[in-house]
Amino acid sequence: MAEPRVPGSEGADIELPCGETVAVHDLDMGLREYDCTCGDVHAVVMDVHPLGRFVPEFLVEVLTDTIETADEFPEFTTAHVMASVMEEFPQEVVVEDVSDDGQAGYSMVWLTDFDARRLHEVVVELVVELMDHAVSHADDEEATAQFEQWLHEFDVAAFVDQYREEREFETEHDSAV
Repeated sequence: MAEPRVPGSEGADIELPCGETVAVHDLDMGLREYDCTCGDVHAVVMDVHPLGRFVPEFLVEVLTDTIETADEFPEFTTAHVMASVMEEFPQEVVVEDVSDDGQAGYSMVWLTDFDARRLHEVVVELVVELMDHAVSHADDEEATAQFEQWLHEFDVAAFVDQYREEREFETEHDSAV
């Protein structure tokens, strides 16, 4: 796994999980996937991408209201989700700190060995695990049982398909569901 580095005299290239490199300035804020010269497609996530990219806004509100962070971020963000992805898939994710590059438009960028759809599934699976863990500590046995039933019926792939279809924005005035 590549360690975060600030671009400088050695150039502003990021080594991808596949071993190829990409220039920081080839990754604009609207990019969600990078077509690599290795032949694969890598998911691209930036710190400026909202959590709503992966889960509905009501859930984003729940996550940001209930999860206390122990870092420089005042609330739960995309950076926390990507840290969880990196923890689960350390060899498949690289992160780059480009905060000193005033032309990038973002501070952190993550690139994965898998495409954006697979990353979306991974993120949803990790959020569901987080929710399951939180519910397991609840004192309300009925709520725990209801959540377990919901969890048993929840289809991550179907959710991701439906959410991606609903989030397929046509203009800059569209908003998250």
